[in-house]
Amino acid sequence: MEFNPNNIVIQLCMQGMGMEQQGKPEEAAGVFLQAWNQATNDFEKFIAAYYVARHQKDLSHKLNWYQTALQFALQVNNDAVKGAFHALYSNIAQCYEKLGDTDNAKISHDLAISFSGLPADKGPFYHGTKADLQVGDLLTAGRISNYKAELVMNHIYFTALVNGAGLAAELARGDGRERVYIVEPTGSFENDPNVTDKKFPGNPTRSYRTQEPLKIIGEVTEWLRQTPEQLQRWRVRLAVNKGKIIN
Repeated sequence: MEFNPNNIVIQLCMQGMGMEQQGKPEEAAGVFLQAWNQATNDFEKFIAAYYVARHQKDLSHKLNWYQTALQFALQVNNDAVKGAFHALYSNIAQCYEKLGDTDNAKISHDLAISFSGLPADKGPFYHGTKADLQVGDLLTAGRISNYKAELVMNHIYFTALVNGAGLAAELARGDGRERVYIVEPTGSFENDPNVTDKKFPGNPTRSYRTQEPLKIIGEVTEWLRQTPEQLQRWRVRLAVNKGKIIN
């Protein structure tokens, strides 16, 4: 199970988030509940339950929904959900604190701390671009963004989802063909803060960044390509993006 922006449950959650931004919390709550009712696997149920929890007015109900989200995340227990454990345990700790249950609040708070820090994702990792590169080449920070000519990148961005890297390649500037390289970090890396906990809990897109070089160790040519209509929607989003980076 991995993040797919074309998944109906993911789309419903994104629709609900849009309603939240428009100041329509009741409508958003209804859409999130619809996402929960349409969820068919543990990953979808984890995502939907998280957003249903946010709209519960009763603290006990909010706690139950966050615990439900956690239970499904623990059943998935892969790199797509591990980044969410910190947020889930933190929210559960806050609920316990407000309910006056200090013992369980401390337990959940300590668990949240245990899941903070650098990601433990082992990859494989991918970087999408239109640049023609070779195995053994190094991708380094300090270059112009693939998406905004006026932006110099302080980090190199990469992902563990080949389809995410493929989308990045399709959207990248340049006239060359889309290339998705298999890359190997040469140093430490961190969750991409542009996506982590900004919309979805944790880092389900498994997007990362580093200031150390990425070494190209291979190339893939097969990924789920976007339709022209889907690509146009992504380009519109990118055009209004305020400095956030895809991939």
